[in-house]
Amino acid sequence: MPTERLYYHDSYARHFRARVIAAEEGGRRVLLDRTAFYPTSGGQPFDTGMLGGVAVREVIDEEDRVVHVLGEPLGPDALAGSSEVEGSIDWVRRWDHMQQHTGQHLLSAVLEELFGMATLSFHLGAETSTIDIRAAALTPQQIEQAETRCAEVVATARPVRVEFEDASAAEGLRKASEREGTLRIVSIEGIDRSACGGTHVRCTSEIGLIQIRKLDKIRGNVRLEFVCGLRALGRVREDYRLLAALSRTLAVPLEETPAAAATLVERNKALEKSTARLATELAGREGADLHRSTEPDADGIRRITQRGAIDDSMRARAQAFVAGSKALFLAVCDDPPSLLLAASADSGVHAEECVKAAVTAAGGHGGGNAALAQGSVSSRQVLEDIIRSLL
Repeated sequence: MPTERLYYHDSYARHFRARVIAAEEGGRRVLLDRTAFYPTSGGQPFDTGMLGGVAVREVIDEEDRVVHVLGEPLGPDALAGSSEVEGSIDWVRRWDHMQQHTGQHLLSAVLEELFGMATLSFHLGAETSTIDIRAAALTPQQIEQAETRCAEVVATARPVRVEFEDASAAEGLRKASEREGTLRIVSIEGIDRSACGGTHVRCTSEIGLIQIRKLDKIRGNVRLEFVCGLRALGRVREDYRLLAALSRTLAVPLEETPAAAATLVERNKALEKSTARLATELAGREGADLHRSTEPDADGIRRITQRGAIDDSMRARAQAFVAGSKALFLAVCDDPPSLLLAASADSGVHAEECVKAAVTAAGGHGGGNAALAQGSVSSRQVLEDIIRSLL
C-alpha cells in the first residue's frame, strides 16, 4: 500500500494522525498509511520528530512507501493497527530545510537567468548547502549580481506554488524531468518552474537572505556553497563577532582590520625568515664548537650523535661539525624514523653510500652525496638497528 505523502500538499503541516500498516525489525521500522515526515530525497535530508511518543531517527524513501526508523518500538496497540498514532514534525529542522531548498530553487534560477549557468546537483547539509553549476568559474562581481538579484526577488514576496501536471504536458521547466506520469512542480512566480518533491515555503519573502559563502572547482565545474534565511542570519552574526574580536585584538577600527592583519602577516614572515637565519647561524657555531670539544677516537675520527628533528638547524650543525678535519656527525629523528649522516672529506666515509646501503637493506629509502646523506625507515626499532650498525 503506497504511503500518502501529506507534505506534497502542505509543507506547513506540523502534526498529523495515521495508522500503522506494517512494522519491521521488532517495530523499529514503521510504515504508515499517511505521513508528513519527509524522507531523504533529491538532495534534501529527512525530517525528524516524534511518532506515537517515540523519536523518529530517520525517514527512508522506498519507492512508493515511506519508512520511519524509530529510536524504540511503538506500543503494542499502535503496532496492531487498531488505533491511530500521532506524529509531530521537528518544526525548527523542517523550516530550515524549507528555507534552504526554496532558496536553492531561486539561486539556481537566477544563475541561469543572469549567466546561463545550469545547476547540475544540489545537497542540503547540516550547516551549509551546495549546488554544482556548469561553469568554469564565477567571478566576485557575478556573485554580487546573483545575491542582489535573489534579494530583489525575495523582497517582492513572489508566490511559491505547488502544482501537479502530467510529465508529457509539463512545459517551461528549468531542468527537464526524466520521470513519467504525474510530476509535482514547484514554481516561483515569473522566475522558476522545477519538478521537485521537496518541502518549500509559500512565498519568496520567507526565504530571507541568500548568501554565497564559498566556491570550489569540482571536475571542471563550480561547487557553490550558500546559506539562506535564519542560517544566513546566524552566519552574518558570527562573521561580525569574529571581525569585531579581531578588531579589538588589533586595536583598529573594523574597516581597517584587513589591512592591519595583512601588515602583521608580512611582519611575521619577515620575523620567521630572520629567526630561521639566526638559528642556522647559531647551529653552525655550535657545530664548530662541538668539533673543537670532541676528542678523536682510536682511528683519529671525531664522532658525535644528536637526536632531534632533522631540520635546517640540524643540517647546519652537522655541516659545521664536518667542516673540521676527520669528523662524522650522525643525526637521529624518532618521528618520523629517519637519520642524517655528514662526513668530512678526509674521514674515509662516503655518506650517501653508507646511508643508502643501510636503509635500503632495511626496506627504507635514502640519498644524498659524499658529504651529506639522509634516509628514512619504517619503524623506530629498524632505525635503532641501523644506528648500531653505523656506529
